[in-house]
Amino acid sequence: MANFNPAFKRTLVHEGEYVSDPRDRGGETYKGIARRRHPGWEGWARIDKAKRRRGFPASLRSDAALQAEVGNFYRRTFWEPLQGDALPDQAIAEELFDSAVNMGLTRATEFLQRALNVLNRGGKLYADLVVDGDLGSKTLAALHAYLKKDPAELLLKVLNVLQGAHYIQLMTQSPVQEAFARGWFKRVEIDVA
Repeated sequence: MANFNPAFKRTLVHEGEYVSDPRDRGGETYKGIARRRHPGWEGWARIDKAKRRRGFPASLRSDAALQAEVGNFYRRTFWEPLQGDALPDQAIAEELFDSAVNMGLTRATEFLQRALNVLNRGGKLYADLVVDGDLGSKTLAALHAYLKKDPAELLLKVLNVLQGAHYIQLMTQSPVQEAFARGWFKRVEIDVA
């Protein structure tokens, strides 16, 4: 079964530190936690206090309580709803977690469901899933059935193709989002081993 800590460490590599970029739809963010999407996160109070002190934003790195709040937020908000501890493959769990953090739980789960549907050998491994963004018992059962017959690497490639296509669609619809292309595409790891 999968472990939260490696998934969290991998995702934080992409999330960076404190940013307040007006082009970012999430607005002010800290380690990927967008204030517009998560205004009630307890870490914002600590960050707002730190803004009034010298050394901001670098000073945030040494705030152990804030770093613990970041980890707790990611575990509660993304890992637990994805049933990360129940996922049977670490690499798949890390991919789903990272996609959920970057694009939302529903979209990450829809990617998994769509990928499992195209890899079910015409329904011979398991019936097509309803693509509803809910990672429930049927999706988990299909994932287990898939992994009994096929390698995780193929599923990871399909997940990354869907992720990359989503980024292209976002940038096509809103060219200002092209500012984030290079960071987004660092998350798309097609050559998994």
